[in-house]
Amino acid sequence: MSRPRRVAASLLVAVALTSCSGKTAAPPPHAPAGPVPGAASAGDPYMPGAGNGGYDVQNYDLDLRIAPHAEPELAGTATITADATEALSRFNLDLTGLTVSKVTVGGSPAAYTRSAGKLVVTPPKPLPRGRFVVSVAYSGTPREINDPLLGKYGWIPTRDGVFTGDEPDGAHTWFPGNDQPGDKATFGFRVTVPRGLTAIANGELTGTGTTGGSTTYTWRERDPMATYLAMVDVGRFTVRTGRTPGGIPIYVAIDPSVTTIGLGRLYDETARITDAWVRLFGPYPFGSTGGVVDDAPVRFALETQTRPEYVAGIVADPTVIAHELSHQWFGDSVTPARWSDIWLNEGFATYAEWMWREREPGGVPVQRQFDSRYSQKESGDLWNVPPAAPGRGRMFGRAVYERGAMTLHALRKKVGDAKFFAILRAWAAEHRHANATTADFIALSERVSGISLGRLFRVWLYGKGRPANW
Repeated sequence: MSRPRRVAASLLVAVALTSCSGKTAAPPPHAPAGPVPGAASAGDPYMPGAGNGGYDVQNYDLDLRIAPHAEPELAGTATITADATEALSRFNLDLTGLTVSKVTVGGSPAAYTRSAGKLVVTPPKPLPRGRFVVSVAYSGTPREINDPLLGKYGWIPTRDGVFTGDEPDGAHTWFPGNDQPGDKATFGFRVTVPRGLTAIANGELTGTGTTGGSTTYTWRERDPMATYLAMVDVGRFTVRTGRTPGGIPIYVAIDPSVTTIGLGRLYDETARITDAWVRLFGPYPFGSTGGVVDDAPVRFALETQTRPEYVAGIVADPTVIAHELSHQWFGDSVTPARWSDIWLNEGFATYAEWMWREREPGGVPVQRQFDSRYSQKESGDLWNVPPAAPGRGRMFGRAVYERGAMTLHALRKKVGDAKFFAILRAWAAEHRHANATTADFIALSERVSGISLGRLFRVWLYGKGRPANW
């Protein structure tokens, strides 16, 4: 996420062990004797109550009918394929506000109740460990989240449609799921909107069809994605598609009312930056790149997977595009397991932003950008907040972004350019499409560099006060 010049714990995937005879091995001695309720939270203190336990989602298929500014605005069916990691008597899905009309598990009707942002599902019979499918039919008008610490996000109405900006936990405003970054899944979207409007989602557009007064757009994201990176933007857009010079499919769209950047420039900048990051960070991790510029009444850009979202007020600076596209490697493909590790997203993307600013005509060297911040001795928001433990209220604060980037530059100066960029490429390659932690990054950095880096990371990521030596 780009901010204006302003994790949940990973689910453990239990795999049934099979002997040569094909019989299922006995559960470990500490396993419960029978089915139990799935945990009602993923246990991340930064997002109390968000996420759930007892299962690992494999795929979401979302069939959505969206009629902007109508009532109900949204009618949908979410079909969720998941693996139960323990025998379940019931389980929870995150969902806020919308009316649920039917729930099935394995095709059979299931009982359900609502409780504090949760849909509590009791299947017709307990679920053994292994694959199951739950389907939820729901409708209503989603409501945006207005958090006193994190601001406005989630389902955001626009002049002619809808903008969905879900970080950190806004996905549950428009579809049921396990709304925490530690449970990534593939996604399918079938979005029906009034004729004349365009529906844009993650992944690749696999089909369109118009019947009467409605058009249906089908999108598919085949690579695992955290729920906060899911997007459906609806409105009147001008669209351009093609391939980057390096051969990566590209899809960009702009609301015609936006005048701060043109479609051609968005296309060219996206293509140029994507290819540059491939050369620096390694193979592009997804099937396509792109971007959407909407007229949403928010002040952030967001790294929604394959297709970052921008708004008119902050898209004109190409470093914003560089920031969001670098997230495709750092944040989208390699995703933190807990929100306390968000510097692994934002510190990396801010450093990419600095590197892009250095490349531009009349650019500012990265070292000078580092020095300008390091010279700010009295900046409490920079020096008194540890980037790897910022607290919920500072998740999107300056220390996570700028001191996180400074940590990477300190690492670069310590190990040298060759090993530094080898570390970034190894990080993107070894944790591709997975979740990772700060401890994982420290261990990888020491392994690749061959240098003990404990003090550097301790003073830059966990200490308070301006680091004096490392």
